[in-house]
Amino acid sequence: MDALVDRMDQDLVLAGRAERTRAIYIHAVQDFAAFRGQSPAFLDQEDVRRWVTHLSKRRLSAPRVRQHLAALKFLYAKTLGRPDVTSFLSWPRDARRIPVVLSAGEVRQVLRALHEPKYRVFFALIYATGLRLFEATRLETRDIDAERGLIHVRHAKGRDERFVMLGARLLELLRNYWRFARPPQPWLFATARGTPLSPNVARNALKQAAAEAQVEKRVTPHALRHSFATHLLEVGTDLRVIQVLLGHRSIRTTARYVHVSNELVAATRSPFDTL
Repeated sequence: MDALVDRMDQDLVLAGRAERTRAIYIHAVQDFAAFRGQSPAFLDQEDVRRWVTHLSKRRLSAPRVRQHLAALKFLYAKTLGRPDVTSFLSWPRDARRIPVVLSAGEVRQVLRALHEPKYRVFFALIYATGLRLFEATRLETRDIDAERGLIHVRHAKGRDERFVMLGARLLELLRNYWRFARPPQPWLFATARGTPLSPNVARNALKQAAAEAQVEKRVTPHALRHSFATHLLEVGTDLRVIQVLLGHRSIRTTARYVHVSNELVAATRSPFDTL
């Protein structure tokens, strides 16, 4: 089993998969092996079908199930050269839910409730740029291009680097934070040990601030990112610009992610009004 895991990891590296994706895939394959009690190299399609049935009984989220299935599909198609074993697999779809969008006032309330300057600036940056949580935790001081008014996002999802805007107000906030905090190089947001800010610690800080601010909506880093995109849409920003800022490869992803806001719905004139 160890030899198979090593081979799969090598194949994932060659395929350009991110370190986190590699870890998720390998863990999923190890779960499958433990369920059947032997190496996947000796298992067949019937074993995979039993595993899929088992996953459905665990009531996992659709994204988590897709991770398990994608791991098996990669294992059998690439590492073991037996794509027929997983050819029957279909991806479960997410249930469509109305995403959480904070109003500008609610964003202001939450940021004010973040008493530690590091977290207040950190989440202000996420709302100001639409960065993913992990992307923001991995920002380096060299990524701030004050002269061009840009932030270089190097540690992006799928390794697709991009630039996002750096407004004058955010730049001033970052400069004041830098003078006050002096985070250890090279990170913009770091722990006392000199490591990048922990995503989980940051999430907890935001959750506590939302509770203190008495914002009833579920406030998460993703909600701030979504609010950024929705607020841009409301002021008329082109969807393709939002796509680039969010780092989406497909405009269809952006179209699903940036739903039509309540403000735009309310402002849309019904044909009944013209009768």
